[in-house]
This record gives sequence, C-alpha cells and structure tokens, in this order.
Amino acid sequence: MSASATFSSPTSENVGLIRSLVVDKRRRSFVLVVLCTLVGAAAQILIKQGATSIAQPGFVAAVVAMFTNLPLFIGYCMYGFNAVLMILALRDGELSMLYPIIALTYVWVTFLSLWIFHEPMNFFKSIGITLIICGVGILGRGKKA
Repeated sequence: MSASATFSSPTSENVGLIRSLVVDKRRRSFVLVVLCTLVGAAAQILIKQGATSIAQPGFVAAVVAMFTNLPLFIGYCMYGFNAVLMILALRDGELSMLYPIIALTYVWVTFLSLWIFHEPMNFFKSIGITLIICGVGILGRGKKA
C-alpha cells in the first residue's frame, strides 16, 4: 500500500473545519479574558470594602482579616478564580492580543467605584479611561502576521 493511498489530501471541508475550530478557540480565549476583567474588578471592589472595615492597621491585622473578613476572603478567592480563567484563556490564545484586554479591569473598577463608593470622576480619569478603551480597541484590530 502506498503512502498516497492511505493519506488523502485535505479537502476544503476539512480545512474549513480546522479554521472554525481555531476561530472557536480564539473566541473562547477572548471571552475568558473579558470574564477575567469582570471578575478582577469585582474582586477589587470586595477587597476595598473589606479593607475599609479592618479595625487595626498593620500587616498582622491584614493577614488575619484575609481569613476572617468575608469581603476580603471572597475578593481574594475571586483573584484565585481569575488566575484559573487566565490560564484557560492563554492556553489557546495569543498573549500579545489577550493580555492588553486586562486593562479593561481599570475601566470597570472606575465605574464601580463611582457607583458603589461614590468616588468622584474628573477630567483626567475620563481621559485615562478613554485612552485605555482606545488602546485595547487598537490592539484588538491588529492582524496576525
């Protein structure tokens, strides 16, 4: 039996299937990284809430509070979950395309801080958020060489 008899050349159907699998993996990686930004922002808000309720300042009090203060504990658990999501996302995606999306966490944290903690918005925060969004958009438009 010759090699040409056992292996067929790729058909357009097979090539299309392979392309769709690659696109699905990239889309999944993108969705996971966006989810990382939301989980990371929620974790930051919980850590801020927990940190403001620590009675005594200092390193030991902060370490004890990580295990006894529910918002702090949940916030740090969410960071761990965030790391797992990032591992799954980076497995099939391009680091140079996915990692800049993490900067959107700053955007979500700013908006959540305005809403939950009533922090003020100013011109410079607005410019910074605009630049982050534009930067992520520009990087996302890049094509693979």
